[in-house]
Amino acid sequence: MTTESLAAGLGRPAEDDRDRLLRLVLRLDAAGSGACGLLAAAGAPVLDGPLGAPMALLVPVGLFLLAYAAAVWLVASRPRLSRPAVWAVIAFNLAWVLESVLLVAAGWFSLTAAGVTLVLAQAAAVAVLADLQFLGLRRSRPVAG
Repeated sequence: MTTESLAAGLGRPAEDDRDRLLRLVLRLDAAGSGACGLLAAAGAPVLDGPLGAPMALLVPVGLFLLAYAAAVWLVASRPRLSRPAVWAVIAFNLAWVLESVLLVAAGWFSLTAAGVTLVLAQAAAVAVLADLQFLGLRRSRPVAG
């Protein structure tokens, strides 16, 4: 056992310790996306009125989020995190934020006040996740030397 692995504790390699934040945030992203996807897909008949978002939008977005959640969970669960896969998650999250803000600003749908609030709140949450994923990715870089 090397000094680095002992420093990480419990015999885990030091790399595992550097990846902890990133894995946690990726799992939070997957869990949140999955929950929102399930709510949108299964709750579309009930949510379309209060949010002003049509079922024709909510169901496909919900199904997409469920697939996205599974993909992000897979990225987080790999023994070694794939930097390109994590960059793809970050890029997707930033695109999601931009499209959410554009959806509200452009008035593509007749969202209610609750719908606007929900779209912007989830966009803010996704922006925080993307920022934390970037921070975690930077921390997970192998130490030079």
